[in-house]
Amino acid sequence: MDQSSATAPPGSAVPGTLYRWRWAALLVILLGEIMDLLDSLITTIASPTIRAELGGSASTIQWLAAGYTLAMAIGLITGGRLGDLYGRKRMFLLGAAGFTAGSLLCGVAGSPGMLIGARVVQGLFGALMLPQGIGMIKQMFPPKEMGAAFGLFGPLMGLSSVGGPVLAGWLVDADLFGTGWRMIFLINLPVGVAAVVAGMFFLPAGRSEQTSRLDLAGALLASVGAALIVYPLVQGRELGWPAWTFAMMAASVVVFGVFAWYQRRKQRAGGDPLIVPSLFAKRGFTGGLIVGLVFFSGMTGFALAFTLYLQMGLGYSAMKAGLSQIPWSVGMIVGFGAAQAVQRFGRHVIHGGTVIMAGGVVGIVTTLQLGGIGVTPWQLTPALVVTGLGMGLLMAPFFDTVLAGVEPAETGSAGGTLTAIQQLGSALGAAVLGTIFFGLLGGHVAAAADDGAGALKSRLAAASVPAPVQDEIAAGLRACGHDRATAKDPGAVPASCKRLEGAVRQAAAAQPQAAPAIQQAVGTAGEHAAKAGFSDAMKITLWVVVGMLGLTFVVTFLLPMHPRTEEEAAAEAVPAAV
Repeated sequence: MDQSSATAPPGSAVPGTLYRWRWAALLVILLGEIMDLLDSLITTIASPTIRAELGGSASTIQWLAAGYTLAMAIGLITGGRLGDLYGRKRMFLLGAAGFTAGSLLCGVAGSPGMLIGARVVQGLFGALMLPQGIGMIKQMFPPKEMGAAFGLFGPLMGLSSVGGPVLAGWLVDADLFGTGWRMIFLINLPVGVAAVVAGMFFLPAGRSEQTSRLDLAGALLASVGAALIVYPLVQGRELGWPAWTFAMMAASVVVFGVFAWYQRRKQRAGGDPLIVPSLFAKRGFTGGLIVGLVFFSGMTGFALAFTLYLQMGLGYSAMKAGLSQIPWSVGMIVGFGAAQAVQRFGRHVIHGGTVIMAGGVVGIVTTLQLGGIGVTPWQLTPALVVTGLGMGLLMAPFFDTVLAGVEPAETGSAGGTLTAIQQLGSALGAAVLGTIFFGLLGGHVAAAADDGAGALKSRLAAASVPAPVQDEIAAGLRACGHDRATAKDPGAVPASCKRLEGAVRQAAAAQPQAAPAIQQAVGTAGEHAAKAGFSDAMKITLWVVVGMLGLTFVVTFLLPMHPRTEEEAAAEAVPAAV
């Protein structure tokens, strides 16, 4: 390094020299990654508490996850190119500032709609912020240091996966300064301000030497296509699946077809398409898009449904639910490490990870079956560790393997597309598996009430409740359980539950000495039916996840056998935020 580099002020780059402040700049970039990683994890833990306070239907919980990831997927398509055009430092600072402002809006949201809108703001500005870090790392670090720089992303992802759910649970239960769940967003404010201030001083200025024009029409088509598929999947169940929901999904296929045609046309005309069409002629890349879409859908949907089951089904606090997921995160970290030791087996590592993860999910189903409604976190631990282990083995080599057959000139477009597909898959997972889980819930709670009706009637008979009243209470419990599980407003008491309360009061008034026994019998039966219904819905949802992993296994055969070489990975590494 020459003297000019040593005396240059932070934020200025001296041509032909190493950037002096590169490690400080890397810490700034990692602050942005931390905000994104935490916000993609913590909302799932807090969502039942958020819904209980703000109200809203079950789709509110789905939109808290899907709104963020869908906006991220849409924004990532153009985020990297905006940095090339207008400067990566400028776009990073704008993205970090916007993400921080979005976090503040989330923290002060007074309605479900405002909170979901603020989550979309977070996702859009996060998509502007995150791609700039990759480009700046390539700009600042020499090849011999680039591996170490990108190597910090792995531990960061691991720590976030372990600490994120626990932090969310602690913040919700601690109720710091009376903020409750709002603190999971407000905690971003000091981190975001630090990233912006430090970024102004330490991030390198400049822009890409090979800039390309922004394909706004292509970005609009891709955004509309994604929205047309996600919106009806989230809202369709609550609206009774009207014809327009299916029309929207069909229209999304048409829009994506128009998008593909437009991209080819733009390239033939000598323009800069959003996605290089030649990528889709590569079997490995196309297969990778399918694998990524299916796998990340299953992973995110599993995380959402499992967290809802722990809190709404088993009655865990937010903190306990977060702690219960530590074995899953630990298994994933071990899987990442193990993947490095067996990387010579190439694509077989992804296949092995898929099989192991599917085995772990089957293990969770078996544990729920054997443990029943009293299943404990310790009983779930072995299966969760195996699930996480398989997930880590699958994810570690995925991006490098998919990009193995991509030409150097296509790497930027391919990497951005893969990351966008990852986020789109997450949005679809929250939409599809959330819809399946909530769609099953009402029927299974009602079925569980039917299964327990005999025991309930026996306890009521022991309390001298007449047979006709027993039947009335049992039928009322069934209807109340179903309606509570499918209620659009969790704060409102369904009419069926009010009728049940009236029937129980009349029975207790007729037998005053047996009133406590009657009320206890009904309460116990209702709690058992709810927990059993949640458990049954969860088990079926998990079998859907197993099926998605089976599809992932089959499509993985389309991928190249081996990932890129170490030299190629050092030059073109693209870390993926989970």
